[in-house]
Amino acid sequence: MKIDLSGKTALITGSSGELGRVMARTLAACGADTALHYHKNKDSAVKLAKEIQSMGRRSEIFQADITEAPDIEVMRDAVANSLGFPQIIINNAVIQYTWKSVLEQDIADYESQFRSCVMHNVHMTKAFVPEMVKARFGRIISINTECSMQTLPSQSAYAAAKRGMDGLLRVLAREVGPYGITVNQVAPGWTMSEKYKDSKPQGADTYASNVPLRRMGTDQDIANAVVFLASDLASFITGAFIPVCGGNVMPCI
Repeated sequence: MKIDLSGKTALITGSSGELGRVMARTLAACGADTALHYHKNKDSAVKLAKEIQSMGRRSEIFQADITEAPDIEVMRDAVANSLGFPQIIINNAVIQYTWKSVLEQDIADYESQFRSCVMHNVHMTKAFVPEMVKARFGRIISINTECSMQTLPSQSAYAAAKRGMDGLLRVLAREVGPYGITVNQVAPGWTMSEKYKDSKPQGADTYASNVPLRRMGTDQDIANAVVFLASDLASFITGAFIPVCGGNVMPCI
């Protein structure tokens, strides 16, 4: 079977980042046009758009702060005017902070993580899902993390925000399911991306030794899962939290 996303438009938030770029390329390789969101890294977004355009797909860049509803509404209108309303939404952007203990983590970090995880998804839903409801079709895929299940020391701000995001998206899956819209989460582990192409980060071998598949994940592993969920092959999957981490965490019943 072949994944064919021809005729579909995908909007990827945080597409100028390490993982976002690979997801955008993979979606385009499967035939999707791409709306590339960026916050500050315009040069990277421009370069990616040109690369995707050279593949014969439409691709445009759009700036927004994903924690602010007015920004996302402006982006929605710009995407609709340029590429049409997207049928596929990939909520990938996130603000990261240095991990510290609960006693040491700044209160502002918790609030900001909540805004970039939970409210990011709320704002994107309110902006783009009404058109999906009208079309009675849509794919919402949000990037979570294995940390949501690990809840290890120093992960509190990140894990709390991502666990809140999980609750929101499970409710959303039930609410929009009757309209043919699926809502799923992909949860990467520690992932090797372009920035690690020349050398492994410290601790990578130790991490990999504890993964059942005995290797680090790659950005392409994550993109493959996203493209699958965006396709018709996953048309009867919704409300799922899918770790893509080599079995490092395993949801259980």
